[in-house]
Amino acid sequence: MKPQQIDGFSDYVNGSVTVALAEDVGPGDLTAELVPAGQLAQAKVLAREDCIVCGRPWFDEVFRQLDATITVDWHLDEGERIEAGHSICTVSGLARSVLTGERTALNFLQLLSATATTARKYIDAVAGTRATILDTRKTIPGLRLAQKYAVQTGGAQNHRLGLYDAVLIKENHIAAGGGICKTLETALKLANHVLVEIEVETLDQARESLEAGAHRLLLDNFSNDDLAAAVQLRDDIAPTITLEASGGITLANIRTIAETGVDFISIGALTKDLQAIDLSMQFDIQAD
Repeated sequence: MKPQQIDGFSDYVNGSVTVALAEDVGPGDLTAELVPAGQLAQAKVLAREDCIVCGRPWFDEVFRQLDATITVDWHLDEGERIEAGHSICTVSGLARSVLTGERTALNFLQLLSATATTARKYIDAVAGTRATILDTRKTIPGLRLAQKYAVQTGGAQNHRLGLYDAVLIKENHIAAGGGICKTLETALKLANHVLVEIEVETLDQARESLEAGAHRLLLDNFSNDDLAAAVQLRDDIAPTITLEASGGITLANIRTIAETGVDFISIGALTKDLQAIDLSMQFDIQAD
């Protein structure tokens, strides 16, 4: 399910913006009071680097909460690519309100555009292979659904949203649960129609997990040769089980990883190693 299709997503956007404005504006914007109360302004948001634009719902909500008379005229759709130097949108209304919302609105747009842009780079890198790019739970606390939304906007797909919608058995679960077979057996009984995935570190563990009936194997830090061997092992033992590669994946090596035949590649860098897209808001003060 897409994050924006989850019940309460609009409330989530509203709540995210409410928190962001509270920490930035607090009881009031002292500097904006230097501007005459009735002064009108129009401001353009410009991209200073090529990017995939993402974050319109949060940007709009910032100004909706501050001043419902402000209008935002978008020059492109969510998820579209824009080149450096081009205008993303125009914000019009009372100068005080536009100034107060500028930083918070841009923060959302810069962060989420960075996530979407990074996702698109990885998508482009594996084009023509069978691999699907996934995100992880390595997200900014409080902004998980926002970043998951941005990942999809960039063309990649979401892994589980949280601990509640899939089972991912890792090394410590295996140790505490009595081994691969016993832990998988318990998980498959309790899973109730959700994905049951297990992280493995060797081909022997992969074989054991395939034979135990896991839905998906997470191949952690496998070499390309071992990834290819795991694909062959899967094809021989249980062709319907999917394989996911993770660990140490970059734009420089992802193509060769995808070419081993794995079904999924999960990348924490989509949401945790981000440099915000460089955007700016340029004002044009209007005469009374």
